[in-house]
Amino acid sequence: MDTGSPQNTWLVGPQGTVEAAGGEPEWIALPPGLLRMRRLLLVVWLGLIALAAGLLPGLLAGPAWAAFALPPLALMAWGWVMTERNWRSWRYAERADDLLISRGVLWREETVVPYGRMQLVEVTSGPVERHFGLASVQLHTAAAATDATIPGLDPAEAERLRDRLTELGEARSAGL
Repeated sequence: MDTGSPQNTWLVGPQGTVEAAGGEPEWIALPPGLLRMRRLLLVVWLGLIALAAGLLPGLLAGPAWAAFALPPLALMAWGWVMTERNWRSWRYAERADDLLISRGVLWREETVVPYGRMQLVEVTSGPVERHFGLASVQLHTAAAATDATIPGLDPAEAERLRDRLTELGEARSAGL
C-alpha cells in the first residue's frame, strides 16, 4: 500500500499491522480530546487556587495582598504549554509481535509489551473522561514493571484495541 508520497512507502505486515518499508511501525498519536480535557482541568483547579489565593488575602489584608494570585496564574500559563508538549509525546504502535507505547518530554520512555505476555487488557473511563468521550486502555502483564496504559482514546478505538490485543495475546500464549 502506498501513501502517495515517494518518501513514505507503507507495507501491510502480519496480522494487518502497518509498517513503513524500512521496518518502522506506524505510530498513532492520541486524539485532541485528551488535551482539551487536561487543559480544562488545569484551568479549573489553578483558577480556583488563584481565586482563593488572591481574593481572601486581598479582602482581608488589603489589595496589595491580591498579588498572591499571580503564582497560580503563572503556573497555569506554564502548564498550558507543558500539557500540550506532554500530549504530543504520547503515541503507540502495533507491531507483529508486540505493542509499543512511547511517551515523555524530558525523559523519553518507550514500553514494549509482547502480545504473548499480556494477561489482562482493560478499557476504563472515569466520569470526566466519559464527559469528553474518552477511554483508557490498560495492559497488565506478569511483570508489574511492564504494565502500560494508553490514555485518552476514543471509546470505539479503545474497544477495538482491547479486542485486537486480547485476540493476539491468546494466539501468542497458546504455545506456552
